Amino acid sequence: MSTTTNLGKLYLIPTTLGESDPTDVLPQKVKRIIELLDHYIVENEKTARKSIKIVDPEKQQSTLKLRLLNKHTEASEHAEMLAPCLQGISVGLLSEAGCPGVADPGAAIVEIAHQKGIQVVPLVGPSSILLAIMGSGMNGQSFAFNGYLPIDKAEKKTAIKNLEKLSFDKDQSQLFIETPYRNNKIFEDLLAMLQPSTHLCVACDITLPTEYIKTYKVSEWKKVKVDLHNRPAIFIIHKK
Repeated sequence: MSTTTNLGKLYLIPTTLGESDPTDVLPQKVKRIIELLDHYIVENEKTARKSIKIVDPEKQQSTLKLRLLNKHTEASEHAEMLAPCLQGISVGLLSEAGCPGVADPGAAIVEIAHQKGIQVVPLVGPSSILLAIMGSGMNGQSFAFNGYLPIDKAEKKTAIKNLEKLSFDKDQSQLFIETPYRNNKIFEDLLAMLQPSTHLCVACDITLPTEYIKTYKVSEWKKVKVDLHNRPAIFIIHKK
């Protein structure tokens, strides 16, 4: 671990969860930090530049130095992304949507920052996971985020049943997501595979004008019509 005292910091910079006014969901500190930083680690250059411009329209795009961190990035490249910090220059880790490091590849960079003695500074912003559990009425004392469920139908059914059982055994709410264009299909699968008394929350378009957060028993959901196609969503199940 480095003992250098003049290292730059790693700022974890949240973004909006969609096309919304950043002043509605991001505090002024985020803008102040973006005004100061020129070095960023991002998932997508185009959307990152757009996010920065929305928060700070006066920011000179030509001064930005962006390093890409996505599924094509080799693990061997991660440490080099923090090189500016070792030279006393702070770096921003910018999430594609929501909070860096939470259901986000940025966690790997944060781990390396700790190993190198670089101060990690998480900034306040919207987390769809936390906002969903807040709005669900389910167990905010004990919950787990499970990422994506399997695509294979048999494996998906097993996963759903296992999460339902786990929620009952541990009194723990189980959260997961799906690729937005598959939302309607996973919703149909949940209604078909879960027990009628199991509680299901659907939270989509969180913080947007079209925000939709509802919790019903599965038997009640079968009477509801909702179109979730291409709408970013969190699903939560809990069997009591």
